[in-house]
Amino acid sequence: MTFAAQILTLYPEMFPGPLGTSLAGRALAEGTWSCDPIQIRDFATDKHRSVDDTPAGGGAGMVLKPDVIASAVDHALARQPDSPVLAMTPRGRPLTQQRVRELAAGPGITLLCGRFEGFDERIFEGRPIEPVSIGDFILSGGETAAIIVLDACIRLLPGVMGAASSGDDESFETGLLEYPHYTRPQLWEGRAIPEVLRSGDHAKIAAWRKQRAEEDTRLRRPDLWERYVGARDQSPSGARQKKKD
Repeated sequence: MTFAAQILTLYPEMFPGPLGTSLAGRALAEGTWSCDPIQIRDFATDKHRSVDDTPAGGGAGMVLKPDVIASAVDHALARQPDSPVLAMTPRGRPLTQQRVRELAAGPGITLLCGRFEGFDERIFEGRPIEPVSIGDFILSGGETAAIIVLDACIRLLPGVMGAASSGDDESFETGLLEYPHYTRPQLWEGRAIPEVLRSGDHAKIAAWRKQRAEEDTRLRRPDLWERYVGARDQSPSGARQKKKD
């Protein structure tokens, strides 16, 4: 089954963009997923094809009009009623690997790309749209964010990465950052590959990798570490285990 991607955007020429190359590009050519950019401006009703207006209450910039956006979303939902609609906005919930896996397991996705100052808030009240953020920073528009979301989903589709287990140990899959990697040459600028990785002892290698994943997560991403420790300390029933003195 083809994973169908619809992108509601003011710049359809940005797609598939980088997704037309490498693994995603091959999967697109093979029909594993489809890319259908839809021009939001086509749903404007005035002679100027206006999609935005000044913010209510004053302020800088322009805001995307709810009537135009709603018409575009309705069009997308009519074509793919079972695909969730995600709006790319810094006001959304942070995207997680768990959510990406859920999306990749479905029939497809519709991505709504913001521009200017963003969306009229009423669009989220009037349509089933999930606001999503890819990080605590601002982009010129939602198109780049949409490409990131699609890439995260596409690589999980069957056959795209090759072996089904290719992504099992990657960052966030286990709640931790991934352990560090090394390859030849064995010695580079006086820096050697850790001896344990050259030992051939798979149990010791697995233990080292877990230790480094935990150490790096604790130091670099204390937010992830706190969630990981909290989940690890829970019993199967969901109750927190008491730490032994």
